[in-house]
Amino acid sequence: MTAIDDALDLARSHGLELAAHGATRSEAGLDYRVVMADDAEGRRWVLRLPRRDDVADGIPAEARILDLVGPALADAGVAVPDWRIRERDLVAYPALPGAPGLTLSPAGEPVWHMDPQSPDYAARLGRLLARLHAIDVDAAAGAGVEVRTAEEVRAAWRDYVSRVEDGFAVAPALVDAWRAWLDDDACWPVRTVMTHGEIYPAHVLLADDGAFTGVLDWTTARVDDPARDLAAQFGAGGEAALAAAIEAYGEAGGDAHPGLARQAQRLWEASPIGYGLYALTTGAPADREAAQAVLDPRG
Repeated sequence: MTAIDDALDLARSHGLELAAHGATRSEAGLDYRVVMADDAEGRRWVLRLPRRDDVADGIPAEARILDLVGPALADAGVAVPDWRIRERDLVAYPALPGAPGLTLSPAGEPVWHMDPQSPDYAARLGRLLARLHAIDVDAAAGAGVEVRTAEEVRAAWRDYVSRVEDGFAVAPALVDAWRAWLDDDACWPVRTVMTHGEIYPAHVLLADDGAFTGVLDWTTARVDDPARDLAAQFGAGGEAALAAAIEAYGEAGGDAHPGLARQAQRLWEASPIGYGLYALTTGAPADREAAQAVLDPRG
């Protein structure tokens, strides 16, 4: 049997009958394998199969997040996944409208379906984030969403740096940059907000006219540093694209505090820490090798 057949059999065991004809799969995600297939009425479904136990453990938390953010973003015409099946071995939901702004080729290379430097995209992103970040923190806490204070955010990053330093050989220049960042009071937020955590074109669905139609993959969402939702904008589009998004964010009611742009840049530059943490989580030799190559390019 193929991986698609296995996924369709799993869906069937949960009461969802889908056709093998026209089904596709994606192995690109770090946390989930994904299969897409049609039901008898021609509706497209997304099947997410957790890769690890820790991912399955997080499914109830992500479900609570979707229940919280869905109504808030729906007012802006932006959908989030409506999980009809939410079990440890399978998550399934009807596919959302629109197409992702970024996909991967079969060889793993990025394929852009939009211009990451587009001022229109930046403005739309800024407005979306203003709406997301306006979700009441107490409501998030009441919904069971993880809440980190500003002090806890900074402390968490200190812990991340220490864990990666302990687990890998890290280039001294990277360690010096991280330490300077951790000590730079101008970067760090004084308040935290409801964030997505990995919002970038691969997780954003777009209509033909560039309008946002949906946001996918809320696995890392929590109340945290607002800059974490702008870091990828800097990585993909540079300083001008980041500035445009922050301008729209402020005009839409977001708290565009002076250190926001700098912190977004620093978070993007700290991405090697994420590679290290991921490798420490999986324990896979290939993941450790990939992380080590990023953390100390000198070999």
